[in-house]
Amino acid sequence: MHLHQGLLLIAHLHFYFANADVTTGFPDAAPPGFEQWVSEIVIPAKPVAGDADWAGAVNKARQFVSGLTLEEKVNLTTGVGTSGRCVGNTGAVTRLGFPGFCLQDSPLGVRNADFVSAFPAAINVAATFDASLMNARGIAMGAEHRGKGVNVALGPMTNLGRVAAGGRNWEGFGADPFLAGVGTAETVKGYQSQGVISCVKHLIANEQEHFRGGSQAAQIYSSNLDDQTLHEVYLWPFAEAVRAGVGSVMCSYNKLNQTQTCQSSKLLNGVLKEELDFQGFIVSDWAAMINGVQPAIAGLDMNMPGFMAYGQGPQGFVPTNTTNSWWGSNLIEAVNNGSVSVERLDDMVTRSMTAFFKLGQDNGYPALNFDYTTEDTFSGGMLVNEHINVQADHYKLIREIGSASTVLLKNTHNALPLSTKNIKRIAILGSDAGPNLDGPNGCSDRGCNQGTLAMGWGSGTANFPYLIDPASAIQNFVHSQNPTIPIEVVLNDFNHAQVTSVSSQADVCLVFVNADSGEGYITVDGNAGDRNNLTLWHGGEDLISTTTSACSNTIVVMHIVGPVLVESWFDNPNITAVLNAGIPGQESGNAIVDILFGGVNPSARLPYTVPKQRSDYGVDVLYASSMTTPQLTYEEGVKIDYRHFDANGIVPRFEFGFGLSYTEFSYSGLSIRKVGGKRRRNSDVLPAVAPAAQTPASAPKPSTPVGSTLSPIASKPSGVPGTPSTHASPPASSISSGMPSGSATHPPITSVTLPPITNITLPPITNITSPPIANSTNPPASNTTTAPPAITSPVEHSPGGPAALYDVAFKVTYSIQNTGGTDGNEVSQVYLGFPPGANQPPKLLRGFDRTFIKKGKKASITVTLREKDISIWNVVTQKWEVPKGAFQVFVGSSSRKIHLTGSFTP
Repeated sequence: MHLHQGLLLIAHLHFYFANADVTTGFPDAAPPGFEQWVSEIVIPAKPVAGDADWAGAVNKARQFVSGLTLEEKVNLTTGVGTSGRCVGNTGAVTRLGFPGFCLQDSPLGVRNADFVSAFPAAINVAATFDASLMNARGIAMGAEHRGKGVNVALGPMTNLGRVAAGGRNWEGFGADPFLAGVGTAETVKGYQSQGVISCVKHLIANEQEHFRGGSQAAQIYSSNLDDQTLHEVYLWPFAEAVRAGVGSVMCSYNKLNQTQTCQSSKLLNGVLKEELDFQGFIVSDWAAMINGVQPAIAGLDMNMPGFMAYGQGPQGFVPTNTTNSWWGSNLIEAVNNGSVSVERLDDMVTRSMTAFFKLGQDNGYPALNFDYTTEDTFSGGMLVNEHINVQADHYKLIREIGSASTVLLKNTHNALPLSTKNIKRIAILGSDAGPNLDGPNGCSDRGCNQGTLAMGWGSGTANFPYLIDPASAIQNFVHSQNPTIPIEVVLNDFNHAQVTSVSSQADVCLVFVNADSGEGYITVDGNAGDRNNLTLWHGGEDLISTTTSACSNTIVVMHIVGPVLVESWFDNPNITAVLNAGIPGQESGNAIVDILFGGVNPSARLPYTVPKQRSDYGVDVLYASSMTTPQLTYEEGVKIDYRHFDANGIVPRFEFGFGLSYTEFSYSGLSIRKVGGKRRRNSDVLPAVAPAAQTPASAPKPSTPVGSTLSPIASKPSGVPGTPSTHASPPASSISSGMPSGSATHPPITSVTLPPITNITLPPITNITSPPIANSTNPPASNTTTAPPAITSPVEHSPGGPAALYDVAFKVTYSIQNTGGTDGNEVSQVYLGFPPGANQPPKLLRGFDRTFIKKGKKASITVTLREKDISIWNVVTQKWEVPKGAFQVFVGSSSRKIHLTGSFTP
């Protein structure tokens, strides 16, 4: 038997019999001891309804789909493998002039393309606590994806940092669902303002790289979540994305309660399409599928990249004629034999085309003009790269975010900012200060740690157009001020003798260290995606110790993907300042110069907690398992990161939201005002009793300038030494579908004019009948007593959930005065303490604001609280409900540095 024949036989067998689920009415079984963790069945899939402002796009899509043949429809559901010029391409409908969809990474730029920008990672923009910067970054990345002809940008990534060593944490917006919700929604709105379909990922609980699955992996872990934890923590950012109008959602590699997420009918049909009323399409992560019929029935709409596994069988093909795809030819057969209904297939294509029309991609959208597999102009005699430069002036924004996301952790006796007037000699130490000797893109997908670290590794990367290293930037700036100041650079981390020699002669010693991580398909220095430890790389601790033994003014700069342990060196009296610069992208060196020399007053805050010891987190990466389905049970429920530390009385080294400034601020005048016009029903108010299941605090509230009140503040140019950042972002409050007004402070993003794609011919409208939207039914889980009761998902007709959830319930107003001697931004944070009977962690982030305040001046800030922000998920009624009792309000500059307190009763 030939290989392709064997693969085809396996595909047929698995297509029908691989797992018990929607095709049998029995959920996927759990291993002994985990019987409670199984996923309900929710069928049929709810067809797209055109709710809210989606009706026009749905009608266009139905008209288009009505004229397609079976083969053409299937072509638009299945990728072509490696036959396309993007990381993901569907088949085309050449008869109607439709080239198909181009789907392209990454969440920080256009992956594997030339003349594009390398933006700061999401973990950095989260550290700004600035909604307008989050949005501006999304706009700029959207403009670059559009300029390259990308239909679907595979971002943002909004998984949470459940485990501190998680390899892809840096791709997301930190360890709090509220903060992640703001970052996700603002990025989605930014992307889609440019006509690009945003694809939010990875649905859901894809929190570590070990055993994540994909490519027919022998082991795929199951994330075991209770319903309340799912809704209040891990689903929250996705709900905010749906509310913001996201066009696509990507299901993840892992399993959720034993069922692979791309064939979890409860997750896709029940939660996403019914409860959240998602109007777009669901795409699989690349080679995530493990079955054919089940994902189709469970609600999956697009299979990427088309083949079953990387490196197995034909990797490039026409979808309707392939032996190596779960869909394609197999989906045609499934429709013909009745395993998958024509209506379900039509809805798959209608949903993807709805997003296409909703974003206006049928009207002058640029044609694809690059090939992610090569930067050559021609390939196989065909023009594949037109080398369109889409960077515009995005370097300014990248530099601004770089400095706005640098967290000042220590500043003894005002060691920073530095002044060239007071410096005699500078030592710059550590490989992280310099360039990668193989070039900034010398390692494929950034799969190495050589030179300064400005992004992690994996599919969430982009090629650097250039990378400004700190040593070069510091030398350029210092010598522009005083060319006679000696600067010595030692880039060898392990030449301690030379480090000692150089640092002993300097009055300022700048030590650069880093810690890296990435996606599991690449192993770097023994780290298979997830970090093996929370220490610095390249002997960073020893480098710091060696420097401090010879230099009494040591300043440590860390480029890190997430928390690192600092207990062994942080309190050394010879360490006068410490900066966490994250992974700031191509302008890294310039951004750190802005902070070191006072061009920008630091205002960033940690988007995660830094512990004194790794075990303080309570949860960790599962590195080893002999189980076919390793079990990751989220026993901590909603208590992740600072919630866990607060609930258990654990003292961290740095709490969530911590960060210092070069100036001082005072808080005063807290007032809390109830807002009328609520649509809440009496039945939506819970008695003050603890819920049966784990009850995380009400999910995070996204940031848009709705109802914010700021005192007039003068602006100055930003991004260059000697001038503060100008962003006085409106408070993070309720998300709206419009663009945040705060983004208007950015210079307009230059648009790139390119030839439009070939006009699409819409077939004449035949008799189109919308399939009826029947309530989903849950077949009996099984005949065993260990199966959970079936719960019918609520069918909603408002994207993101009931519209009343997004009504403003309360307004929290307070004043901040800059009492120091330097202009700067202050990040204020609003936390809620829920009534005792609600069984919540002590404090939950519900709002924040980054406000620029001149020295001696005062600003008034208003943060709004939505109904959802004061609600908890009731697992019995399957609704968000407000618990009875008094809520505590905490306003502070971190989760533990609280300046104002108050209370309200809904």
